[in-house]
Amino acid sequence: MASAVETAPVPGTPQLQQHFDALLAAGEQIEPRDWMPDGYRRMLVRQIAQHAHSEIIGMQPEGSWIARAPSLHRKASLLAKVQDEAGHGLYLYSAAETLGVRRDELLDALHRGQQNYAATFNHSALTWADTGAIAWLTDGAAVVNQVPLCQTSYGPYARAMRRVCQEEAFHVRQGYDVLWSLCRGARRPSRRWRRTR
Repeated sequence: MASAVETAPVPGTPQLQQHFDALLAAGEQIEPRDWMPDGYRRMLVRQIAQHAHSEIIGMQPEGSWIARAPSLHRKASLLAKVQDEAGHGLYLYSAAETLGVRRDELLDALHRGQQNYAATFNHSALTWADTGAIAWLTDGAAVVNQVPLCQTSYGPYARAMRRVCQEEAFHVRQGYDVLWSLCRGARRPSRRWRRTR
């Protein structure tokens, strides 16, 4: 009977690729210490970095409304949402770091324009209603797009996404509640609640 040392894949041989392919075919997840092809690693770094950047940039339009929200309840819920979005970025930067890149390298690449974030966050939240629309519609679309990532082949990314999706689903309910309140005839926002360009 062959020993485990004799049957284990030897670095630099096609056996590593075969073992990697077999894990994926079996629905297993790849972990940071597992061998992975360079193209797979590069794709993961690019995708996770863009996702992390989007979470950090995405909290900014709503974050500008924390001090101007129409009630203490709305301030607290918006503050919690913005804090969650910052946390999502941190979970994802941590997942990217398991691939051998540093967080500061990813941020430098973003600042140099070598990496990007979702363009939807280039639009300002000009009114209080915009914060509700962002949470209900943008976060709702994110949940639909991101739930499949909870089963992605890279373990740290999949685990981060399970928590992100749970929190994003809560944000969708928050946004719906803001818009439903406005639709039922909540008093018209005063000038104090309107943002000027």
